[in-house]
Amino acid sequence: MCSQGDVVSTSIYGIWDGKVHDFRNAPQGMPPPVLEGLEDFAPHNPTKAFIADRGFMVFDRETSLVEAFRAYMAQAAKESCGRCTPCRVGTQRMRDLLREVAANQADPGVLDDIAELARQVTDTSLCGMGQSCARSLLDALEHFRDEFKPLTPAQAVFQHSFVYTTAPCVEACPSKIDVPKYIDGVKGGKFDYALGVILDKYPMAATCGRVCVRFCESACRRQEAEGPVGIRMLKRYAADQAILNNRLHFQPSPVQHDKRVAIIGAGPAGITCAYKLLLGGIKVDVFDAQRAAGGMASVGIPSYRLPKDVLKAESEDIIRQLGGNFFYSKVLGENFTVDELLGKGYDAVFLAYGASQGTRFGIKNEYPGLNRYITGVDFLLKVHQRVEHDVPFEVKGDVVVVGGGNVAMDCVRSALRLGAKSVHLVYRRTEEDMPAEREEVIAAQHEGVIFHFLTTPTGLMVENNTVTALEMVEMQTKGRDEKGRWNIEPVPDSMYTMPCDLVVAAIGQQVERNVVKPGEGIELDRWNCIVVNADTLETTRKGVFAGGDCVLGPLTLVHALDQGERAAASIRDFLLSGDVYVRPERRIQNLLSKNKLLADECLEVAPPHKDRAVMPELDAAERVKNFDEVDQVISKQSAYEEASRCLRCYRLYSVVTEKHLPREPLISNNETVLAE
Repeated sequence: MCSQGDVVSTSIYGIWDGKVHDFRNAPQGMPPPVLEGLEDFAPHNPTKAFIADRGFMVFDRETSLVEAFRAYMAQAAKESCGRCTPCRVGTQRMRDLLREVAANQADPGVLDDIAELARQVTDTSLCGMGQSCARSLLDALEHFRDEFKPLTPAQAVFQHSFVYTTAPCVEACPSKIDVPKYIDGVKGGKFDYALGVILDKYPMAATCGRVCVRFCESACRRQEAEGPVGIRMLKRYAADQAILNNRLHFQPSPVQHDKRVAIIGAGPAGITCAYKLLLGGIKVDVFDAQRAAGGMASVGIPSYRLPKDVLKAESEDIIRQLGGNFFYSKVLGENFTVDELLGKGYDAVFLAYGASQGTRFGIKNEYPGLNRYITGVDFLLKVHQRVEHDVPFEVKGDVVVVGGGNVAMDCVRSALRLGAKSVHLVYRRTEEDMPAEREEVIAAQHEGVIFHFLTTPTGLMVENNTVTALEMVEMQTKGRDEKGRWNIEPVPDSMYTMPCDLVVAAIGQQVERNVVKPGEGIELDRWNCIVVNADTLETTRKGVFAGGDCVLGPLTLVHALDQGERAAASIRDFLLSGDVYVRPERRIQNLLSKNKLLADECLEVAPPHKDRAVMPELDAAERVKNFDEVDQVISKQSAYEEASRCLRCYRLYSVVTEKHLPREPLISNNETVLAE
């Protein structure tokens, strides 16, 4: 068993992590700590109870415990995959017996029957959902059986349950995509179904299946066994089946609203927002400074990792099929302003421009206009223009790239493919501290990149406005910081120079200034990012929303996908009802994050050993000669075997409130978007 963190709030009675709390007969003000932020979960809608796999808590003496657990078990029965009898039959039977108790129609001894069913489901189910869904019910029957009473007329009217299904991998994903569900689809050979689960969130399934940084795999409980499930490769497999078989076709929504939205930026956030709005019948125009859709995913990720035809199919092609329009080479702040867009009749604006400006070192002899010196962002843009548009860009001689993230890895691997004689990667910390994905580091090493760890630049050697060498100093470790990384300091008298023909500063990106004009009523922070409501993505100007890098700074593609989807929900609320509200899913996600309810999830019993699938790839000696995609598609059999490694670690969380929680998802029918 693993330890759980402390949690804080108040309750009247319940059980949490095996500890019984009973203050039903105590004076007011004495309840014990339980969950932070639960009592005020929804404004003007009192929380009456909370149920999870770790226990339950009741906050209102008039709450019907039997009805709360009936709703909880009804969701468990709905989520059961049906592959094992205890979970498939047991959850339905418990739901039905609890309904009989609530209706005062139960036979004597029914609570004993429910307890026995709960015990069997917990002990014999094959997946995490079945093993966890009846634990708190069993505890409640053991310690608070007297609260399992028939439902009163008042309770039937003033008690409503919202049950949220999630898993450690789901909560780790910024987009909160239902990972076990699409893995179930792959395991069952239902690839369109698996893809439909992803398309219900965002359109870039094959793109994300290639370049996502895989927060989900870091949270996978199988990590404690022989390694996490290959979630990203399964997402890619499901998406590629549709693309390869030409089945990714969309039709405009049959419902059309007389509303228009301007979206600024055709990157992942803007494309996802447009996609969800168009599915909901709202007209969309997309403006972008580049010549094609994709944003930094297009210009900043080389083709050997993300083929541009895949990106185009999941961005521009889908949006046009759904009825959206694109206006390219249009720069906000130069060709138009937010004021002008609203003045032209757009009912709302979504700002989704990226962090497209590179960061410089800030070292000796560094100044604008130097020859043979470039930022990582600008370098990758030139690589993109050469590979995709035949714009001349020559790389030769000895190249030095400074940085430790994925952008730096893209730069060194691209420089090799463009003909550099040698490519050096300079990083000021240790290899284990590199933020780049481990697979990218290994791939670069296999391709011949020379790594210099614990080394940092201190100055540029310049002759006739041209960089000739990089001045560097060696570093040494000295203890670890609060994040577990090594603290570093310069090694005395270790300075040296490295002659080179090109220096690439791949140390970060930032949002460009002067995009949003002063006086437009849109607040910016000190990093020039747009200030928004974290839940609704509303800016300080009514009708203007923002998301992606221009809000978060240079984060990941999947963060941008999430922001695009959430912005679309808020924009649709604003356009169709005049108001924006926070959905209950978002409230529960915030609650789980604040109390770290899934952070300590661990394996109690190791599963049978199953090796993780290996992604086939092109040979290193051959792939450095071109920009062909390196990672290849796994086989159907490998996809099935990898999907079978999923432990289906679903958890259910139920919040019982006095009134219904508003829940109106965007129109999306993932069963019909795929061509027959």
